[in-house]
Amino acid sequence: MLDRFEEGHVARISPEAPIPILQVNRQTVHAGGAGNVARNLASIGVPVTLVGLVGQDQAGSALKAELASMPAIKPALIADGQQATTCKIRYTAHGQQLLRVDLDAPTPLTAAMEAQILAKVTKILPTVNAVILSDYGKGVLSTPIITTIITQAQKRKIPILVDPKGDDFQKYQGATLITPNLAELQKATQMPVTSTDSILAAARHILKTCDVTGVLVTRSEDGMSLVLDGETTASVRHFKAHAREVFDVSGAGDTVIAVTAAVLAAGLGYEKAAAFANLVAGIVVQKTGTASATPQEIFAASLADPQLLNLINPDPKVADAHTTLPKNANQSPLDQKIVTVATAQDQLAKWSRQNFKIGFTNGCFDLLHPGHVALIEQAASQCDRLVLGLNSDQSVKKLKGASRPIQDENARARVIAALQHVDLVVIFAEETPLDLITALRPDVLIKGADYTIEKVVGAKEVMAWGGRVHLADLLAGHSTTKTIANMQNRQKSK
Repeated sequence: MLDRFEEGHVARISPEAPIPILQVNRQTVHAGGAGNVARNLASIGVPVTLVGLVGQDQAGSALKAELASMPAIKPALIADGQQATTCKIRYTAHGQQLLRVDLDAPTPLTAAMEAQILAKVTKILPTVNAVILSDYGKGVLSTPIITTIITQAQKRKIPILVDPKGDDFQKYQGATLITPNLAELQKATQMPVTSTDSILAAARHILKTCDVTGVLVTRSEDGMSLVLDGETTASVRHFKAHAREVFDVSGAGDTVIAVTAAVLAAGLGYEKAAAFANLVAGIVVQKTGTASATPQEIFAASLADPQLLNLINPDPKVADAHTTLPKNANQSPLDQKIVTVATAQDQLAKWSRQNFKIGFTNGCFDLLHPGHVALIEQAASQCDRLVLGLNSDQSVKKLKGASRPIQDENARARVIAALQHVDLVVIFAEETPLDLITALRPDVLIKGADYTIEKVVGAKEVMAWGGRVHLADLLAGHSTTKTIANMQNRQKSK
């Protein structure tokens, strides 16, 4: 599936009907459905082969291009001119979803198409450590395909995980783990799921009737419950929800099955798999859209959960060692300010929901001087949260020459992040920050008054989505080039 997001702002109500008018100023696409499962695996560094069906249409082309941008994903897609690629369009304003439109017209698979899909799976199976059946009820996972894949995977002793759909889970007979949400569990069993005891009873009914090893029930704000084959209390584990702020549950089930499969494929067992999946799902539901989590986010979240660290490494000495391994894993408030574009986008979405005005400025900031400090102070006065775009070393060389920068990008980022007025630092490699500005969409763009608004990179774009540009007064007599020249002259005079 293709997930498309039409983002903008609402300033008035339509004169034609009592509905808001959405002024769209940003359009983005993401791989959805089974593609989002693959995307979640790729984001944590797990290579995945994606078998699926797309139409020979514009949405299918966009989906293939999106998948091609993720090296960890190897697409094994079949393009069918008789099928239309499923497309889900979400219209959002000010971080809130107004409407979703589904363009979806699946047609039953032909015998020839089923044969093509199974041929691809049969070829891939010897190279994998786990199989995910991401069933969205669109017809690709027909009962013959499901049965054949499960049988082949069983022969190779490969775990098979199913994100189910429909009211008949017996078609997944022999799978290793099924991951229904409460609504799916209730529909498949026709049993109540209003309490922990009733949920366990329904899950055990699936175990008995579908011959599966385990059921991992996702329970929204109540976390998850893992029920394994067996009647003892040891065969049941409950995991409390981690998210402090649930904003968007789109694709949360994709995250759960992706992470669970990755951990099982590594041979770490059901309990650890469920614990990790619960942790990562808590990160993802705090983001907008069909999102995924980064290894840095997962590591930072796991440090805050001693029980999870103990589950991973029961030996306290080993757990302690883990807290010092990745030196750049966002362990300190200073490191937390230096982020990737994707992490910045997630953070800005949270700030926007809190009605914070976002400001952006940029520069090389090679040797910090009073002029830099004055610019940052003025920038901070124009907004509630300030993001600073920092030119990478490669970018600085192109702008300033081979002898620059004096300090590398990591050193410059840490110095800038230490300033109290700077809330986030994002390093960019391009000569201009235009791509970064359009990705972050700040409310205020701040640049020095030696520019005119017409010459400020990104000014046109920011004003187009309702933002503004502020030209900050410069502190005369201060520049990095001048500072370096003064140092060289003093050295010569000695």
